[in-house]
Amino acid sequence: MSERVDLSVDFAGLRLANPVFTASGTCGYADELGDFMDVNCLGGFTTKSITLKPRKGNPTPRIVETDAGMLNAIGLANIGLERFIEEKLPVLERMTPAVFVNVAGETIGEYVAVAERLATEQAVAGIELNISCPNVEKGGISFGTEPAQVREITAAVKKAAANRLLMVKLSPSVTDIAAIARAAVESGADALSLINTFTAMVVDIETRRPVLANRTGGLSGPAIKPIAVHLVNKVYREVTKDTGTPILGMGGIRTASDAIEFILAGASAVAIGTWSFIDPGCAAKIVEGLRSYCAAKDIANISKLVGSLEAGRNLAH
Repeated sequence: MSERVDLSVDFAGLRLANPVFTASGTCGYADELGDFMDVNCLGGFTTKSITLKPRKGNPTPRIVETDAGMLNAIGLANIGLERFIEEKLPVLERMTPAVFVNVAGETIGEYVAVAERLATEQAVAGIELNISCPNVEKGGISFGTEPAQVREITAAVKKAAANRLLMVKLSPSVTDIAAIARAAVESGADALSLINTFTAMVVDIETRRPVLANRTGGLSGPAIKPIAVHLVNKVYREVTKDTGTPILGMGGIRTASDAIEFILAGASAVAIGTWSFIDPGCAAKIVEGLRSYCAAKDIANISKLVGSLEAGRNLAH
């Protein structure tokens, strides 16, 4: 039965072998996972954030484990656009998954400059617009909290990205994530990715200081999964079900079962992030887990599952 399962998905017109991506910021630029799994088994690969100029990021310590996940305050540390193109794109060109480059900046002009340059590179299938990073003072989450700002930056980067897909990454730290999603879609976003991390803190009770040098960091991992599933479903029901805009769902995915929750809630594809630090080969296992699930349920094409969540029953008498 499993050999008849079709895991391929149409993601905003881009045909993916399967709906499993890496999440930005968790797997480096390209080949860091190569020693642990065949990256070519994935449907998509999202790089860590790239900015116009190199960034050192925040001071250390900038990662700390929590009971059900981790906090990070990396601060968008990266080698910069030119070195990325010279050193990393040749590796990406040899990979079969669709490559999305996560783009960040301090001004709209910086986002536009990076997008324009990347749009000329054949290896780049799309751009993930990072307007939801909680760990930088300038740019970061500030662009993604108000619909008017989301409209402005999305429209500008969409124009710069030319024929490359534009995926906008949404923050959960907003009053109404559906309003933000709608603003992005109406301004040209081809896809949405959600959710990014939650701002959080861990305290050292001996020193009475925050563990992270940045004080706060982004909470990711299993702790946020139920919230992430809810927000994906909210955006799907209120925005993308009608527009047909695909969602890349993420937030605490560890297993194929977790991934299926997101797909049922409305995600067309899923991204694996924090759990890759625990099990670097987990994304490949999730691909096979999805295949097994579909085979067991006699589902010929996984796309049939997208948004098929049934309404909950009212058990009150």
